[in-house]
Amino acid sequence: MSIEVRRVTKSFGSFRAVDDVSITVPTGELVALLGPSGSGKTSLLRIIAGLEHADAGQIFFEGEDATVRGARDRGVGFVFQHYALFRHMSVFENVAFGLRVRPTGSRPSRGEIQDRVMGLLKLVQLDWLAGRLPSELSGGQRQRVALARALAVQPRVLLLDEPFSALDAGCKKELLTEVGQWSAREALPAILVTHHADEASVLGDRVVLLEKGHVIREAEIDDPTLSLPKIRAASR
Repeated sequence: MSIEVRRVTKSFGSFRAVDDVSITVPTGELVALLGPSGSGKTSLLRIIAGLEHADAGQIFFEGEDATVRGARDRGVGFVFQHYALFRHMSVFENVAFGLRVRPTGSRPSRGEIQDRVMGLLKLVQLDWLAGRLPSELSGGQRQRVALARALAVQPRVLLLDEPFSALDAGCKKELLTEVGQWSAREALPAILVTHHADEASVLGDRVVLLEKGHVIREAEIDDPTLSLPKIRAASR
């Protein structure tokens, strides 16, 4: 599976959030989108997910045009910055939700859902909190639930919109490690939107730097010409 963004443009009124952007994310690669507020990072991510429609350009998954498909039909796992958990549902039911609402023909059995959800909760070290409500969890724990929920539907691609921004340093490091291990094991393309160059250097294979809706730099994370101090300054 791969992601290809081909000459995508998106405006909100007179403001051009994304301006003729093209990037490719091969199978198994995690790309970090870096840039200051208003640079177009989140708008681009939402267009890839099908949560926003581009004014021009196309989105391809594994060479297949996904531009006209809705978000539910793209097979995307999306982790939001502010969790977006269902407050009235337990941790288990939040993670199981995407599996339970599948059409009858593709819906896993009750036993399969039980095994998959508990396996993912164990992966993010929350199996012991399966019966709790989101309000009973810490911010880091809620973000782990959001990650498990995104992975539960076995997504074709994984999109992460600043999911670590509200976490303390210790929790952030653990989650960065978990996401990196999962992405490598599942060999799926992933895109991380972040303001933090350090997150990109830990998790990403490649950095795409955006400014005013344009791609201004693209490089492998181990490229010796890539200056993380300069990127940190540009991302503020």
